[in-house]
Amino acid sequence: MTEIDFYDIFQGQLAAFLLVLTRTSGIFLISPFFGSMNIPVQIRAAAAITMAFVTFPVIVEKNIVTAPESILMFAGSILQEMFVGWMIGFIAFVALAAINMAGKIMDMQVGFSVAQVMDPTSGQQSPLIGSFLYNLAVIYFLVVNGHHIIIGALIESFNRIPLDGVVWNEALTSFIGDITAGVFLVGMKIAMPVTFSILLVNVGMGILARTMPQMNIFVVGIPLHLTIGTFMLSMLLPFFILFLDSMFNTMYANIVTALKLISP
Repeated sequence: MTEIDFYDIFQGQLAAFLLVLTRTSGIFLISPFFGSMNIPVQIRAAAAITMAFVTFPVIVEKNIVTAPESILMFAGSILQEMFVGWMIGFIAFVALAAINMAGKIMDMQVGFSVAQVMDPTSGQQSPLIGSFLYNLAVIYFLVVNGHHIIIGALIESFNRIPLDGVVWNEALTSFIGDITAGVFLVGMKIAMPVTFSILLVNVGMGILARTMPQMNIFVVGIPLHLTIGTFMLSMLLPFFILFLDSMFNTMYANIVTALKLISP
């Protein structure tokens, strides 16, 4: 009769659980809502452990994991799993970073750049319009179950990439670089209506200054910028919600593409 070594079984199961927990913890570092700075670290850690406990029985059936022979090899496996979870959260974070970038551009044009508020989700100072648009995007992200998209992407990563099975691809570097560079392009597209309207106002005031030199353009220009900028922002909001739907779909597609690049 074959003797069962319970220590080897426990060692393999423990190693698999730690790898699952590490990949799950990655999304709680930087992703929207899950990685928010105003959520205490203890709550985020408890949520990561709970999620790992729930998904572990299903995942371990598809992944046969044995503990590495050395601590260094196991540390390398931990870093790989942390990178997979971090990558999912980072792609989602970049999508919302474009909205914050658009708000900063609008603030510079309208005149709100001198006034900033503390953003509790990032722990940093944020411009008024940027903070408003970002918080609106986060609320809409939760309303349409965007956090389920991130959790679904995490589960999909276990289906595509087995534990300790990350295959590094050079194309991933350029892909993440393109996504990061797209933050500026998307931000400019969102801010274009407000930017163009302020440009027309500046052209009009320049013509007015030439025809009526006695008028103080600075006294008229500042409230005019605020009025036109606020009006254009209110006109932009319905289209902004439609843009968020498209952006969230693109975000999930980018996550799936990134997972394909590092899948065996």
